[in-house]
Amino acid sequence: MLQDRRVAADNGLYPMVGLETTMSADFTSVRNHNERAVYDAVLRQAAQYPGLDHNPELLADVACVALNRLPPRYIRHEVDFVFYLSERERGDSERQLQDSVEYAFGFVQARTAMRARG
Repeated sequence: MLQDRRVAADNGLYPMVGLETTMSADFTSVRNHNERAVYDAVLRQAAQYPGLDHNPELLADVACVALNRLPPRYIRHEVDFVFYLSERERGDSERQLQDSVEYAFGFVQARTAMRARG
């Protein structure tokens, strides 16, 4: 039984506790909206940072730094993000995202330069 739960957890299926019948919920469609938005922004802006733009490891670091500066926005479908936020909240979210990505590029660029010096 415990092993079954681990397998279910690994597959994104979680047994509902306390129900007489065995029922599972599928959480595989739940994701953080900011992840895809940050990845897209990093790829769009990478060309502006010649020391980082051709290094996948550094671009992944930029994405991590940016994501750590943003609150998570969990959704199941893209329409959820549009539907449940007001126009002002969406604008604020986009500005936060852009600010976080710009900061992240500067941070990773500075750290990379510092390491190169020695």
